[in-house]
Parts: sequence; C-alpha cells; structure tokens
Amino acid sequence: MWGIQRTRYADCNGSEASEEAEVVVNIGGVKQVLYGDVLKRYPDTRLAELVDCSLKSSEEISSLCDDYDPDSGEFYFDRDPEAFKCIIELYYYGEIHMKRGICPICFMKEMEFWKIDSAFLDECCKCHLKEVEDELAEIAEKVRTILVDREGDPSAGGWQRFQMYVWRLMEKPDSSLPAHIIAIVSFIFILVSSVVMCVGTIPDLQVEDSEGNLTEHPTLEVIETVCIGWFTIEYVLRLISSPNKIKFVMAFMNIIDFMAIMPFYVVLILTSFGAGVLELANVQQAVQALRIMRIARIFKLARHSSGLQTLTSALKSSFKELGLLLMYMGVGVFLFSALGYTMEQNHPETLFTSIPQSFWWAVITMTTVGYGDVYPKTTLGRCNAAISFLCGVIAIALPIHPIINNFVMFYNKQQVLETAAKHEIELMALRSGAGELKAAPGAHKHACDGAWDNPMRSCHSDTYIPLLKDPRGGAGMATPSKDPSFESTAEVSEYFVS
Repeated sequence: MWGIQRTRYADCNGSEASEEAEVVVNIGGVKQVLYGDVLKRYPDTRLAELVDCSLKSSEEISSLCDDYDPDSGEFYFDRDPEAFKCIIELYYYGEIHMKRGICPICFMKEMEFWKIDSAFLDECCKCHLKEVEDELAEIAEKVRTILVDREGDPSAGGWQRFQMYVWRLMEKPDSSLPAHIIAIVSFIFILVSSVVMCVGTIPDLQVEDSEGNLTEHPTLEVIETVCIGWFTIEYVLRLISSPNKIKFVMAFMNIIDFMAIMPFYVVLILTSFGAGVLELANVQQAVQALRIMRIARIFKLARHSSGLQTLTSALKSSFKELGLLLMYMGVGVFLFSALGYTMEQNHPETLFTSIPQSFWWAVITMTTVGYGDVYPKTTLGRCNAAISFLCGVIAIALPIHPIINNFVMFYNKQQVLETAAKHEIELMALRSGAGELKAAPGAHKHACDGAWDNPMRSCHSDTYIPLLKDPRGGAGMATPSKDPSFESTAEVSEYFVS
C-alpha cells in the first residue's frame, strides 16, 4: 500500500483538527486510505463527496464510483493509479504536478473526472499542456485536410466538386496517381527551365542577330516558351480552383510562381511594339532586369520539397537569432572599418580611402572570406584586422547554434505530427469497420459489446482524446496515447504542402 504521510492542521481557533472517518479507495487495484478532514479541504471534488457516503443511497454512491463494497466500505475506481498519485497531491500541497511520462491530455481528463479545476495545475505543467493542445490542434487540422482531400465535401455542387478535383490534382500530389504524375512533370519542367536559363548565357551557344548582338539560341527559346506555357496553365488552373482567391494570390510561393512567368510576357509585349521601342536604353535595361528575374523559378522547387519548406519555416522561426547576427555584424563592420581607416590613412599607399569604402574590407574580413583586394599595410592595421576576424568568427558562431536547434526541433515536430495524423486516419478506419460490424444484426454481438459497448471503458479510458468532429457527420475522432504500434512514415508529408 502506498500513500502520502498524513499531516494534521489546526483550525482557525487554534485547536487540532479532529480525525474523521477513513475513506478507503481502490484505484485500479491499488488501495489508498484517505482521511475525511483532508479531503474536505476541497469540498467540491469527487473524493470529498465520498466522506459522507454513509448518508447517501446506493444510486448516489454508484454515480460517484465504479463499484462499492458495503462490507469493507471500499470504493473502487477504474482509473490510472499513477495519475491518482498526482491528483492526491492537491489535498496535501495545494497544487498538482504531472509526473513525467503521463499524457497531459489524459491527465486533464483525470482531473475532470475527480472534479478538480485546471487552475490547481502548476504553471510549468500548464505550459506543457498548452504545447500538447497546440500539437493536437495541428494534428486535427492535418486529419481534416486528408479527409477532405480523400472524400471531398458531399454537400458541394457540381462546379464545386470540379473545383475541388482540380485543386487536389494540382496541389495534392499524393491524392491520386494523376496528381502524382502532374507533380513529377511540373518538377521536370522547373529543372529544364532552370538549366535552359543557365545554358543560354554561354557565349558559344548564343547566336548573332541582324545587328551583331549575341542572343539566345532559337532552340533554347522554344524550350523556354514551352516551359512558360506549362507554368502559365498550372498557375491559372490553381487560381481558378483555389477556394480562396485572395489568399492564393497573396501567398509567398504563389507570388514566386507569378514572378517566374511574368517577365516572359512583359518582354513579349515590349517586343510586339517593334524594334524602335526595344532600342531605347531604359527599355533594354528593363528587359535585361526582367530576364534576370527568371531565376525566381528555382524557388518553385520548394513546392515539391517538404525539406525546403521545413527549412523556410525554421528560418521564419529564427528571425530573432538572425536579427542578432545582423546586429553583431553591423556593429563590428562599423567599428573595425573606422579603426582600419584611422590606422591606415597616413600610409602613402593606403587602400583605405574612406570609412564607407572600408566597410567592404570589414565585411570580407569578419566573414573570413578575404578577397585580398583591400588589406592593411601598417602594423596597427594588421592587428586591427586580426581582432576583426576573430570577433567575426565569434559573432557568426553565437547565433548559429540556436538556428540549428530551431531547424531540428521544427523538422522533428513535423515528422511526429504527420505520423500522428496518418495513425489517426488508420484508427478512424478501424473504428468505422468496427461500427459496421456492430451494426450487423446477430453478428459477433458478444464480442462487440465487450470491446465497444462497455460504458466504463468508453467513459474512463485514458487513451481516448477527442480531436475534432468527423466531417462526415460521425462522432469525434480519438488519438491514442499509449499505442505501441505508432510507426514513423512520411506517406502524408506532401499533403500539407500548400
């Protein structure tokens, strides 16, 4: 028998608290002897209601516990004994701490069963609970997305179903075989377009126009036109089928897609005005700038790579560390460039002509690049350079470790959430099959009643966590907290790329 040593408290008048009847509880097979005066410190809890059970009817007693032995006065509860060790701490210490290894959501169900408010939970445990609730909300959203992708909305009309089909076809590679093929084709077009853009700059592969200027080879221009045509069709179809047009247009990756195809049409429009317009210097510079903007299409690869998306999200969560890095570098560049100019300005062959010109030297020195185009020639200047690159190494190294940690934590979290979402879908399929078996008249009635109709297990089980309501109109979904068959997989990773 385990327990916490009973303490005695004095009442407000200074006299000792009198001992009341002992309350014997059996929590999942483990007996515990409690005292009425201790339990009544929190009279609104379930345990406090057990103190005066001798005055209650058998129906009222049955509503408080799972079973009751009137001969020994023992109350039986089909609950987790490890969680109860934490629950009983409230009556002795005034607050509750969750032990390591207990699921926070399941523990909150335990507190709800014992009629204990969550305000008695310690602050550190509340933070842990909030993190778990956020993760469950993300899992629920992923599950909802998968279900919608697989089954669609039954109440949608013909055009809406067509929109949803096109959206899944263009945005969800794992939703069907045609969608997977389209994703592969799009990936190939991105690679081909990027290679053509690079190869087109090789002088040996360029041809001269009527004026003797080098231009891209006609074959490369044809390939470029075909790629732009594919990108345009892809963008238009995704825009038409998007459920939220404004959100689609303002999304960062969709802005990249638009920038990848826009230069081609702008150059095409300028060309249609004739050679006279293209001969203007400003127009030529604009055309050249638009051609350079074609490099933006390389970012389209992130649409088909969950790793690149994870890296982008990790960098977004590391803005504070990146800001510190830029601040350290900015202070160092300003300080050492000013010192370098001061120490080198009296040298007859100085390369430090001004402080702004010295910024370049400070940047390449602090980043340990050292091109050698600007370097100090005095002893003090060289000492300043040595200190600057040492400080640069330290300034760069300090924020790097938190950035790497953010990336690893974000990546691991994404893998866990995606695996949990897949596991949730599998459990829903199992419950759906069990429900059909239960509905069959006369088939395995006893087995179904034992596994699914036991009200005590459905009410008291610590492995049932409602996440969201089934969009098909069913009951809430459940998430396992102690299922050993939880396996890692990346099967649903591309579902959440949008």
